[in-house]
Amino acid sequence: MTHKPVLLVIAHGSRDPRHAATVHALVRRVRATRPDVRVETGFLDFNVPSVPGVLESLAAEGVRDVVALPLLLTRAFHAKADIPAVLRQAPARLRIRQADVLGPSPLLTRALERRLREAGLSPADKSSTGVVLASAGSTDPEAIAVIAEIAREWRHTGWCAVRPAFASASLPRTEDAVRELRDLGCARVAVAPYVLAPGFLPDRIARGAAGADVLADVLGPAPEVARVLLERYDAARRPVVAAVGA
Repeated sequence: MTHKPVLLVIAHGSRDPRHAATVHALVRRVRATRPDVRVETGFLDFNVPSVPGVLESLAAEGVRDVVALPLLLTRAFHAKADIPAVLRQAPARLRIRQADVLGPSPLLTRALERRLREAGLSPADKSSTGVVLASAGSTDPEAIAVIAEIAREWRHTGWCAVRPAFASASLPRTEDAVRELRDLGCARVAVAPYVLAPGFLPDRIARGAAGADVLADVLGPAPEVARVLLERYDAARRPVVAAVGA
């Protein structure tokens, strides 16, 4: 029998206990969705178990194959540098494949829509509502460009307007985007946090949303997020087929 690789979900970690609680809730949903896949969780900082600790434990059990999945929405520093550096220090007996980050994905846009509906918006509100797509922010231009493109694409689904905003490193801030949408004449302004779990930067987004009419919850353990995790896992464990003539 061929055993599926262990899925190791790698979260950033936070001093805020809500962060780890939300990560664990998401992992529980992933396990319930695919009980045939073993799912473990490791944190880069602040929380336990650590990623190196989980990898050592898996190797000691005799596990051979691991798919390491960054619990990140964009390819920025953690996905490009931090996580690969940690994985390079794993026990040699482990075969580790790093999956892609979660975003962008149409499923994540659907999760954003879910959170806005839960916050009180209906489909009939879309044409009169401007949305702030509020992310944590990054110094990586690739990550910033991805957020801007998600906002552009999301605008075409019927919202009055969609503007990106950032809690750190980049501009505009959430409160500035809220004001811009007011100035555009949107009858209603909603803030949709494009973040996975509560913490310091999501709290900053919430403070910036004080002038908005609606503040949605973080994506958290939304079923669409769990589906994206499993899509990334399945893609990472597929054999790489070499191009003809390569």
